[in-house]
Amino acid sequence: MSLHTTPVARRALLGLGLAAVALWPAAGPWAQATGKPIRLVVPFTPGGSTDILARAIAPRLGAPGQTVVVDNKPGAGGSIGADLVAKAEPDGLTLLMGHIGTLAVNPSLYPKLPYDPLKSFVPVAWVARVPNVLVVNAASDIRTLRDLVERAKARPGKLAYSSGGNGSAAHIAFEALKLRTGMFVAHIPYRGTAPSVTDLIAGQVDATFTGSPAVLPHIRSGRLRALAVSGSARLQALPNVPTVAESGYAGFEADQWYGVVAPAGTPAEVVARLNAAINQALQSPEVMQQMAGEGATPMPGTPQAFGALIAREIPRWREVIKAGNVHPD
Repeated sequence: MSLHTTPVARRALLGLGLAAVALWPAAGPWAQATGKPIRLVVPFTPGGSTDILARAIAPRLGAPGQTVVVDNKPGAGGSIGADLVAKAEPDGLTLLMGHIGTLAVNPSLYPKLPYDPLKSFVPVAWVARVPNVLVVNAASDIRTLRDLVERAKARPGKLAYSSGGNGSAAHIAFEALKLRTGMFVAHIPYRGTAPSVTDLIAGQVDATFTGSPAVLPHIRSGRLRALAVSGSARLQALPNVPTVAESGYAGFEADQWYGVVAPAGTPAEVVARLNAAINQALQSPEVMQQMAGEGATPMPGTPQAFGALIAREIPRWREVIKAGNVHPD
């Protein structure tokens, strides 16, 4: 369930990832004793938001002179890479760049999930949140969320929305919107976010509700119209677009989020040092600027805060998945 982003943003964030800026605070005995690299596992293919965010923070995770390797291990909605990390040695040298799918949605989608997000990992740091943006074709006469809801209710089953696949973040977000508004819109799954957006631009579907990096370039070019954003506040990159809550559905929030976890049993001292390094990276002007341009918000904080997010998101999305009868295939 990774998000696609623009080539320009990809190059910019990869450039940040390649900048050899060491932010490891006061390296202790653990960092001094090991010459081994840190392995940051991304459970999706290269080029999506999970991968880009991982590469932005990766060089800043290690002690001075310590190599950090980003390792893409895609498959089964991120479950293959997550399981690999769950079974790794808890020494702080193998980490997972997780997100809402791997850590909160998958437990309800896959009955035989080989890992437990709460028991198999220890939270390290919340990295970023990315609002979903509800968009329609710019030629559509649907101009607000209210318009979409009224049209869908007047013509049940006649409208369709796209997503990057069954069980994807866009699928789950739109199902949450359907539950909150009481409308019915048919789901058309695609093999990835990019083709789902391409067909919306081509007029093959009526809407999508996906992460901001995938649609911001098309909103700016005039090919898509933004109706609402999923967060509790308006998006800095789209200041004139209201939130779903502002559009008449108080309390609605369905952002995507990303963060780093380590295998359960990783020493608290190591977790604290990794957390400090990630927080420093997220507060650097370069990373903050790039994230703002793509609609992502850095979320520096404690491991406990990230753990609390994961714990409350699992039951929340379980209800949506059950009500929407969502299946991964």
